[in-house]
Order: sequence, then C-alpha cells, then structure tokens
Amino acid sequence: MQLTDNDKVQLEKKGISAEKVRNQIETFSEGIPFVNLEKAAIVGEGIYKFSSNDEKTLIKYYNSFPENLSILKFVPASGAASRMFKALFNFLDSYNYKEETFKEYLTRTNDKSMEAFVNKIEAFPFYNKVKELIAGKTSNENEVIFLFVKQLLSEEGLNYGFFPKGLLPFHDYIKYTATPFEEHLLESAVYAKSGAKANLHFTISEQHKEMFLKEYTAIKDRVVKKTGMEYNISYSFQKSATDTIAVDMDNKPFRNSDGSILFRPGGHGALIENLNEQDADVIFIKNIDNVVVPENMETLANSKKILAGVLLQVQQKAFKFIEFLENSTASEEELQKIKKFLEERLNVRFIENFNSYTVQEKISVLKDKLNRPIRVCGMVKNEGEPGGGPFWVKDSSGRTSLQIIESAQIDMSIESQAAIVKNATHFNPVDLVCGVKNYKGEKYNLLNFVDIKQGFITGKTKEGRELKALELPGLWNGAMAFWNTIFVEVPLETFNPVKTVNDLLKPSHQV
Repeated sequence: MQLTDNDKVQLEKKGISAEKVRNQIETFSEGIPFVNLEKAAIVGEGIYKFSSNDEKTLIKYYNSFPENLSILKFVPASGAASRMFKALFNFLDSYNYKEETFKEYLTRTNDKSMEAFVNKIEAFPFYNKVKELIAGKTSNENEVIFLFVKQLLSEEGLNYGFFPKGLLPFHDYIKYTATPFEEHLLESAVYAKSGAKANLHFTISEQHKEMFLKEYTAIKDRVVKKTGMEYNISYSFQKSATDTIAVDMDNKPFRNSDGSILFRPGGHGALIENLNEQDADVIFIKNIDNVVVPENMETLANSKKILAGVLLQVQQKAFKFIEFLENSTASEEELQKIKKFLEERLNVRFIENFNSYTVQEKISVLKDKLNRPIRVCGMVKNEGEPGGGPFWVKDSSGRTSLQIIESAQIDMSIESQAAIVKNATHFNPVDLVCGVKNYKGEKYNLLNFVDIKQGFITGKTKEGRELKALELPGLWNGAMAFWNTIFVEVPLETFNPVKTVNDLLKPSHQV
C-alpha cells in the first residue's frame, strides 16, 4: 500500500502508525476466522452458582476490606440515544395526521412499538414535561400524538433523539426525574466506594462533556445529601488513534470525496485503552443504560459485592502462589496444588503433556497463568435478550479457555456450532469486576492481553459506495481474551438495559 504525503499527514494527526494501517489492511485481506466453540459454559461447568450461605460469606469478605482499598466504577457511556428512539423517528417520517387518524396509521403499518408507546404514554418519565410544552397547541388528538413525539425528539424541542443516553430521564420520582448518570452515582455509594468517597469514570463522546458537567452541577446537592458521599468523577473519550481504516471491496483504502482515507470508530473494544489508564484495586464495569430503581438496589448491591468478594478471594490466593513461585523452591506436590487452584478457581486449562514438563518448565507455565489480570463476570439466565454469552472456546493452537462470545463471531452455518449456541443457558449482561494489578501492586498493561484476532469485519456503505469496516475486539470479548476469567450467575433483577424507549415501561424502570 502506497501512502501519499497527505495520507502521512492524516495518520500523524490521528496518532496512527503506517504499520498499524498495513496490519489492518492485511486483516481485511486474510479475514477474521470464526471462533471454535467447544461447549457452552453452564452452572457447574464454567459458571458458579453460590448458595445463600456462600453469598453471605462473600459479601462479608468484601465488606471486611479496609477503606484504603481503591475502588472505581467504569461506565461506558458514549452511546447516543438515536437508536433508542428509532421507532419514533420512523413514525415522524411516515405519519401524516392531516390524512389519517392514529388508529388508521396502526392498521396500515401494524406498528406495535408506537401502539405500545401511546397506550402507556403517561408512564414515561418525560410525559409531564412534554405535555406542558405542547399544551394548548392543538385539540386534535391525532395531532397531539404527532406533536408529542416531535417535541420529544426534534432539535426545536427537547432534542432527546440526539442526547447521550446517559442524560435522558429514565426514572420518575415525582418531584424530579433521574437520568442513568444520576442512578450510577447513587449505585456507587452502595457498593463501589472507598470510605466516604466514590470514584467513577465515564467514557463519553467529546461533544457531550459539557452536558455531563452541567448535569452533575444540577444534581450534585441532591445526590450528596442522599448518599453522604464525596464524588470524584472523571471522563475520557474514545481515542482517535483507535479508529480503524475502512477499505473498498478490493481491500484498498476507502477514500472520501476529498481524497482522504476514511477512518471509522473502532467500537467499544477501543475502550481497553481508556480502561488501561485507570488505576484502582477493584474496577466495576457496567453499561450506562443498565440501572435499577430503589426497590432492586439491595439485590443489585449484594450481587456486586458477591462478584467483588470472589475477585478478592481468588486474587489473594493467586498473589500468594506467585509470590511463592518467585521466591521459593517448589516441590512437585506444591506445583500440583497451584495447578489445581488454577483449574478449579480460575478455569485455566493445561495442555495434555504438562505433567511431562521439567520442574522449571512447570514453574514458568504456572507463573505465566497466574500473572494476569482477573475478571469476574456476572451471567444472567437466558431470557431471550440479545447479547453475547459465556462459552468454552478452543483456539488455533488447541488451547481451551473461557470467553464471552458475540453471535457475529460464530459460524452458525456449522450445525455443531449452532447446536452449542442453542443449548446455552446464560448470556452476558456486561457486569464485570476486574483486578488489574499484580501481587506487587503494579498495574498490568492491559494491551498485552488482547487477542487482536477477535475483531469483526462488517459491510457498510458511504455516499452510495460499498465498504468494509473493522471493529476492534470487544472490550469484554477479545480485548480481555487473555485475562483469567470467572463466571458467576447473577439475578435477572440486576439486568435492566434500555435499548428502546419502550423498555422504560418495564416494571424494573417504574419507581
């Protein structure tokens, strides 16, 4: 690939090396292989399910740690709300209240989303605000529905269709409405605090930063009064250097009309760079749109503490073992004890001829397996929600590991692979607790544990021309592929994402 002088200037501005571009083009040419599922992770085979006594013990263990344990809540929050309101945008484009009634529109289009939206319109947290803004503008009930949606979404109205999802009203407390941003602050005070301080980091779009700062100013007194917490909130943006090159159908750089190379955001996998810049003993990760109402807060808090208790328990044990291997002469019996711990507690699998290795070779392998970041991931029973799931995966070298795999990574045309997916019992709600430091308290470089071969190639169009786009390995998929992984079943009540506006009508979002 020949780069022009203008190309080189463009790459330099974005902080992307020519070598990285060439590697990405090579990935397009070679393609990204599907993963090889060995079996689904289920309770007893890759997923822990604890008794109530065990849960109490883990909660107590987490609560017993001193206040100087640094804790951070990391919230991917760059998602725009436009996708959430897709059905409403379609309605504005296809409904003319002057030519048909709303009932006739429903008959013509069979638009179940709009039917559900209007039938329970008063239950939305933004109902009163919009109603006040359109009051007296018309008495035609069909026009009222149109004006309501237009006021909600349009730039001249509330402009919610272009808000960051984290700043939309989600929960109606009568005296005020709360955004997901506010609910995450309240949550952190319950399970993710260090003494009387709560540290949160939000990854957001750069154009939304002022909006988040303004929101925090507006709610700070209320939140601090309710929790008694001191909040330390930081923000970061997806780095321009993590954008990926787009190519045409011949795998040549796709060029814009001005001749520049088209780069596209690398997806949420780019956030491994943002996560790598955080420094804490325990990091909770949870998406911005997954929040709970007060009645489910205790269930959520206990679930989070259980996951963190598991992390700290296995981490302390792993630290002792690696420190022992670094400073002592280990016997065969001691090596087998460490191997058993890795297999039973950290789900590590060893190659068959491991036992034929010399003592020094075994020590080297065990140290490598122990000396990795650890993630404990909550898994929810499969209720038909979209999303990735927990599987045992075999890589090209024949090594088996636990991974969170998305459907796009699986070749569903292979009957055996499709059968494994069909028999899966759990899915990934993005509910992680991470340990990113070694036994000396030094932070790992998380970029060393990414499987770059777990990205995604997708087809797109621009200006009527077809192109291929590259998504980086997902944050909790390939970006954490070489971490030590533990899956734990968590209650369904802890998973309340809002993917469409009508999800706000679910009981889990009604205060």
